[in-house]
Amino acid sequence: MSRMLLSPSRYVQGAGAIKEIGLHTARIGTCAMIIGGKTALSLCGADIEASCADRGVTCLQESFQGVSSHVEIRRISGIAAANRVDVIIALGGGASIDAGKAVSHEMKVPVIVVPTVVSTDAPCSALSVIYTEAGVFERYLFLRKNPDCILVDTTLIATSPARFIVAGMGDALATFWESDTCARSGKPNPLTDGGSPTLAAKALSRLCYDTLLEFGLQAKLAAEKHVVTPAMEAIVEANTLLSGLSSENGGHAAAHSIHNGLTTLAATRQKLHGEKVAFGVIVQLVLEGRPSSAIKEVQDFCFSVGLPLCLEDLDIINPTPEEIGQIAAASVAEGETIHSTWFPVDAAMVAAAILTADALGTRYSQVFRP
Repeated sequence: MSRMLLSPSRYVQGAGAIKEIGLHTARIGTCAMIIGGKTALSLCGADIEASCADRGVTCLQESFQGVSSHVEIRRISGIAAANRVDVIIALGGGASIDAGKAVSHEMKVPVIVVPTVVSTDAPCSALSVIYTEAGVFERYLFLRKNPDCILVDTTLIATSPARFIVAGMGDALATFWESDTCARSGKPNPLTDGGSPTLAAKALSRLCYDTLLEFGLQAKLAAEKHVVTPAMEAIVEANTLLSGLSSENGGHAAAHSIHNGLTTLAATRQKLHGEKVAFGVIVQLVLEGRPSSAIKEVQDFCFSVGLPLCLEDLDIINPTPEEIGQIAAASVAEGETIHSTWFPVDAAMVAAAILTADALGTRYSQVFRP
C-alpha cells in the first residue's frame, strides 16, 4: 500500500488571527453558520461576523447544546439546510468542533475550525467523535476530508482556563506513543485507507512529543497568567497541528481506547478528554511492556503540568474489580484502536495494566507530591 499524508487545506495561528477569518471564509463560501457554545459565541461571534461582513460573507449563529450526538448533529444540520448555508464555522472546544465537522460532512459543505481552547487535537482531523446523549462514547465518524481551514487565535486561547491547554497536552502526549505502536504492528490505519505513514508523519509525532517535554511547563504557567509567549505558541501548535497531523496519519492505539473505557464510569464524566487520555498513555506503556525509563519520563511530564497519574486523579476512588473490568471490557470492544497493538489484547490484560499503572502513579504521588 502506498504512503499517504492527510492534512487540512490551511492552518492559521497567531495573536489576533480571528480578525482575519473573513479572508479565509470568502475563499470557500458566501453564507456561513457559526456553531459554538454560548461562551464561545459571546467571546468571538461578533468578531467573526464583522470580519466576514467585510468580505461580503453573511453569517448566522447557532448555539451548540453540549454533546456531539447524532440528535444534535441532525438538529443543527436541519437549521443550516433551511438557511442555505454553504460553509460551517465550528467554534469552541472539542465537542462543538466535532459536531460542526459532522454537520459539514452531512451537508457536503466546507468547514472552518476555530478552537477557543486547545484541549484536544480535534481541529485538524477528518474524524468526529460521536457520543450518546448521556455523554458516553458511541463511535468514530470518519469524514470525507480534513477541514478546509483551521484558525487559532492564541490571544483567545490565552483567555481560557489553563486546565484546557494542559488537557490538550494530555491528548498530544498520546501521539508519539500510539503512532509508534502502529508503526511496530504495521496494521492498517482506517483514516488513511490502509496507507502507510510517511516520514513526515513520523517526524511530526517525535516533534510533538519533544515540544511537550521542552515547553509544556512554561506554557502552563503562561496560560495561568493568560499571556501569550513563545512557549505558549509552541504548545498551541503541538496540541493542535502537530498532534492532529501525526495522530491521524500515524494512528491511534491503546491510550484512546482506555479513554473510551473510562467514559463508562460516571465518576470520570467531569474530567476532560485529554486528562483521561494522559492516564491512558501510562496504561498503554505498561500494557506494552515499555521500559521503566519511558514510563518515568511520561510520569515526570504529567506531574510537571498537572495531568492525572492514577485513578484517584480521575475521581475514581477505591474502584471495585467490577468497575476495572468494565473499563477494560469497553477498551477492547470490537473496532477499538487498542487492537492496533502488535500483539493480541484482551480485557484481562488491560485490567492488569490499569491496576499496575494506578499503583505506579499512586507511588509516584506519594514520593513527589507534598
